[in-house]
Amino acid sequence: MSTGELLSIDPQELQFPFELRKQISCSLNLSNKTHSYVAFKVKTTNPEKYCVRPNTGVVLPASTGNVIVTMQAQKEAPPDMQCKDKFLLQSVVASPGTAAKDITPEMESGNRVEECKLRVVYLAPPQPPSPVQEGSEEGSSSTASVSDNGSLNASEFTSVPRAHVKQHQPQHNSSDARSRISKLAEEKNAAIQQNKSLQQELELLRRKARKGHTGIPLMYVILVGLIGVILGYLLKRT
Repeated sequence: MSTGELLSIDPQELQFPFELRKQISCSLNLSNKTHSYVAFKVKTTNPEKYCVRPNTGVVLPASTGNVIVTMQAQKEAPPDMQCKDKFLLQSVVASPGTAAKDITPEMESGNRVEECKLRVVYLAPPQPPSPVQEGSEEGSSSTASVSDNGSLNASEFTSVPRAHVKQHQPQHNSSDARSRISKLAEEKNAAIQQNKSLQQELELLRRKARKGHTGIPLMYVILVGLIGVILGYLLKRT
């Protein structure tokens, strides 16, 4: 914090997290340490590069004000991220009731002007965290390492991975599955043949039942007829 007799300015330098092709802003907090009106004006060595709002203003007695400084989007980064731009904040005691529109260059004449110089600092943008490498140096025997001259050390490779030892086991499993499938197919065919034979036998039984069912009513008719003839004969005799 820069402390003068009229205003306290925080921070003492303008810090911009530098990013290409992006407008970046930072703020200045002004605190009036007196019981008088204090007028201020902000100047810079590179006015085409920065925008200051407000560039002139009045801070009321024992109050605070805020100034926003915006850096225009830059197409290229400066060498070593160093910036030579500077700002100058001038402050002077003003008459009571003075507003920003009342500030004129004549106010500086005859009055003590307090000046505070502020430099510009570029901050590197935050870097994303680097991914953590899996494994450690102690357990890296199964991976290849790079020697100092950039070549791979063949001694770091393992002879045979475990995944290649068990390649023959799935063949036995496949042969067992094929034999089971063939047995199931044979059992299915046998069941189909049995089903057909049972259907044929059932059809024969149905035919026999139909023939026997039609013979019974014929005998019944004959018996009824005989009984009727006998009864008729007896009735005639009586």
